[in-house]
Amino acid sequence: MLYPVLLCGGSGTRLWPLSRQLYPKQFLPLVSERSMLQDTVARYRGLDELAEPIAVCNAEHRFLVAQQLAETGASSPTIILEPVGRNTAPAVAAAAICALREDADAVLLVMPSDHRIADEAAFRAAVEAGLESAADGKLVTFGIQPTGPETGYGYIRAESGQSPVRGVAEFVEKPDRETAESYLASGEYFWNSGIFLLGARRYLEELGRLQPEMLESCERAVSQAKTDLDFLRLDEAAFSACPSDSIDYAVMEKTRDAAVVPVDCGWSDLGSWAALRDNGDRDSNGNVLVGDVFAEDSRNSYIRSEGRLIAAIGIDNHVIVETPDAILVADADRVQDVKRVVEHLHSDGRTEGTTHKRVYRPWGSYETIAGAERFQVKRIIVNPGQQLSLQMHHHRAEHWVVVSGSARVTRGEETFLLTEDQSTYIPLGTVHRLENPGVIPLELIEVQSGSYLGEDDIVRFNDVYGRADSKETAK
Repeated sequence: MLYPVLLCGGSGTRLWPLSRQLYPKQFLPLVSERSMLQDTVARYRGLDELAEPIAVCNAEHRFLVAQQLAETGASSPTIILEPVGRNTAPAVAAAAICALREDADAVLLVMPSDHRIADEAAFRAAVEAGLESAADGKLVTFGIQPTGPETGYGYIRAESGQSPVRGVAEFVEKPDRETAESYLASGEYFWNSGIFLLGARRYLEELGRLQPEMLESCERAVSQAKTDLDFLRLDEAAFSACPSDSIDYAVMEKTRDAAVVPVDCGWSDLGSWAALRDNGDRDSNGNVLVGDVFAEDSRNSYIRSEGRLIAAIGIDNHVIVETPDAILVADADRVQDVKRVVEHLHSDGRTEGTTHKRVYRPWGSYETIAGAERFQVKRIIVNPGQQLSLQMHHHRAEHWVVVSGSARVTRGEETFLLTEDQSTYIPLGTVHRLENPGVIPLELIEVQSGSYLGEDDIVRFNDVYGRADSKETAK
């Protein structure tokens, strides 16, 4: 069986302010109506003998991964939670160990969940071309036919020949422009896509030969893992002790069995706003305009509005991105420096680098729409069939007004229903819960009042999502 392995880590700081630590780019609809994770799932559909996907992510994103995979029709994915990030080699090892529990001949199709591939048919054809080699013990990667002297990607030099699967002569680090131009002219070099086709057992054999400490840590982390709802939590002590390295450095650059399938499939890792511009649908002036945007006498720019009108006049080679709480304006040649903005926000203790104004929870989302010293107003959306934790606050009372849908409210010893235009009051110190028993989203306005309105003012008594008292305890 072919096991898709979806690598869902990463914070996507180069696409701030749209991509943020708690809601990074792989969960956003950047190039289609689906999220990038869902686009990744769609592109392998149609391959033969497919198993359910294996996703590897951090605990903060587990409910996002589960929800988005469910929306693709994945009925029983394996979702592996990393307690700490250890790069791609250990992540793939954990996925391989899990796959071998189900199938002794498992082959892994390893894909980052935040790439764009325009020609999905060409991608699937390349995977099919590499399957026999992977089954025979080769560690297969995919080399992208370069379209220019790109200095932001690593390169693979393929052995000469016309076979659809060729040996790897060498892996090359990101070159300077002159070197990249020579690679392009030679026709022997391909961009390193970071996508792999590996026999699970063969990968672990090579990892054990080249990085025995890493393999031992991963085996221990999986064997001592705990099942948490529909998730598999790797053992924290064992995985934390694992060396951190990419699959390229740990295995692919050292193995004697690396092979490459050259492919031209419209690939991009969408690593910057300039890359999104270059991969978007440009107008006659070279602009990519998304949302409520008016551009006059402007060229070669990426302008994106998430809500408010953006009017741009006489600009060239710019990136403008508007979100409810932050706006980015940058020269397109300087967008790699966006990560410095995020570093500055973190060092100043500001939240704009971590969370959006709209905060997502496993039950739905909330958004703060007004506030002052002793009050705060939120818009809360609870998805059908979902519920918040049974909880209590020491320092605030809450007023709820239902805007649409129906709410089942637990307040102390009583439980009752509210519908559109009805309201209730939750006194300070009262145990309460909010549920949506209906089939449409429940939307309500919550007015908080009290001496302290921080999200950490919560005592949780029961939670169907198994959340611990941590940064995710709010609501």
